[in-house]
Amino acid sequence: MPFSSLPAAVAQSLAARGYAEPTPVQAAVLEAEAAGRDLLVSAQTGSGKTVAFGVAMAADLLGDGVPPPGAPLALAIAPTRELALQVSRELAWLYEKAGLRIATCVGGMDPSKERRQLHHGTHIVVGTPGRLRDHLERGALDLSALRFVVLDEADEMLDMGFREDLEELLDATPAERRTLLFSATMPRPIAVLAKQYQRDALRISTIDERQGHGDISYQAVAVSPNDIENAVINLLRFHEAETAMLFCATRDNVRRLHATLVERGFAAVALSGEHSQNERNQAIQALRDGRARICVATDVAARGIDIPSLSLVVHVEVPRDAETLQHRSGRTGRAGRKGTAVLVVPYPRRRRLEEMLRRARIEAEWMPAPGAAQIRERDRERLLEKLLAPVDAEDVLEDDVALADTLMERMEVRDIALALVRSYRSAMPQPEDLIDLSTEEGRKATHRTGFDDVSWFRMDIGRRQNADPRWLLPLLCRRGHITRNEIGAIRIGPSETYFQVPKAMEDRFRAALQRTAREGAEDETGIRIEPSEPPREMARTNRRQGNGPNRPREGFPPRGDGPRSDGPRPHRKGPPRRREG
Repeated sequence: MPFSSLPAAVAQSLAARGYAEPTPVQAAVLEAEAAGRDLLVSAQTGSGKTVAFGVAMAADLLGDGVPPPGAPLALAIAPTRELALQVSRELAWLYEKAGLRIATCVGGMDPSKERRQLHHGTHIVVGTPGRLRDHLERGALDLSALRFVVLDEADEMLDMGFREDLEELLDATPAERRTLLFSATMPRPIAVLAKQYQRDALRISTIDERQGHGDISYQAVAVSPNDIENAVINLLRFHEAETAMLFCATRDNVRRLHATLVERGFAAVALSGEHSQNERNQAIQALRDGRARICVATDVAARGIDIPSLSLVVHVEVPRDAETLQHRSGRTGRAGRKGTAVLVVPYPRRRRLEEMLRRARIEAEWMPAPGAAQIRERDRERLLEKLLAPVDAEDVLEDDVALADTLMERMEVRDIALALVRSYRSAMPQPEDLIDLSTEEGRKATHRTGFDDVSWFRMDIGRRQNADPRWLLPLLCRRGHITRNEIGAIRIGPSETYFQVPKAMEDRFRAALQRTAREGAEDETGIRIEPSEPPREMARTNRRQGNGPNRPREGFPPRGDGPRSDGPRPHRKGPPRRREG
């Protein structure tokens, strides 16, 4: 259905922005069967979802003329500040010509200013669950006149622990309102939420089930665990993307990789939970205006960020599951633009990633990480292309012409060219030499000494108790009085976890476990840790390729030799989820 069928003010705004035809998700919500109904929509990040729910509401909001600002007619809820602000900006230009007033309510902003905006009246409110709930409970947010509720990236909101906030907000809305639920994935909790709060919802899916994301080219590079940072440097130099995003698992790893890149001469910013809202805003603005070309981020910190120039995503650490892989990669390849997602895979974890890609129905091209020679050849090609491009006489300044004439008078042409090439190369970070994993010597270099002869231990917690390497490692250090470097492979199962320690320190480790154990305790001292046979899957791997480490944090060895003092964590529930908004 063309945009011309929309109210004139909205159609004009779309035309002014260069929208000629709707994207698939926009076309689907404008079909006749979608009119007046609740919608349950599966669409990839970057597919034009914001405009889709904007146009889905247009006929109802503008059909009888625009009422004066008062209690909001539409409420859009997003999981993060950045996404809510992005949604607000999109709806602002979409409804600018119609004269709708939009208020934004997000964590990190002045709540009293937001309350004043709500008091003066609005048509659409956009916000994060926590801040919206706060305004509702204080009486500043009146939801009695709502015609629409939009849940954007609902799966992420549930993942971040916002179910209770969402339920309180939805319970306060009129029963006759329309609910538009948008989610990149449709796990069971989303289905339950839809059944509870939607009526006869029309199911729309614009995701190709055969491929994770049609506009993203996936590549995977296997490297030595000790070569991860060097491989990242070479990937950045090889692609020279206008903007790139690098994903790490923890804020510590973000901090360290960001420092490494800045030291090497890359224009990089960092985003993680330790950064304030002002720091986050400055980092995102630096990416948008080109002062920075690289963003190093954790999964949560990067949610909701939309950088139009982003064309490269690098998974510095292997994602924990297929959904995380797709969410990370979805930061590029948005709204018809092409993007590249590269997975940096420690050599011992290649089989695990292949299984993840298979489950996600993603075809990734395996290739060696680019070496120094390849990067220099690409530099040569880029420099020749840049210098041989025609020069527009209108863009040449008189001072530049005079300087060029002076150089021609004082230097030979060949010397000028050499100086230009040298200047270009000196401004670029130097590439790194990587271990060649195609040779037996290279594969042996990935092996960590001290783990030729190991003992296996078993813990009575697993994925069902939210077991995660980020808190298992400190726990084992505290219980066994060892360091992280003395823990080998970790295998987390549904209800149990297996791990290695060197055979030479088994007795000392077992003695420490006995001293730190308290039978039946509810904290970490009550976790049962005992000697065990290797898990069957690991035993098969050892017979095929030798007994080497498969640490969960390859490429990021810990600083210092002592265990980190993280304090006790409840072992049955695992670490609490971090909430934003």
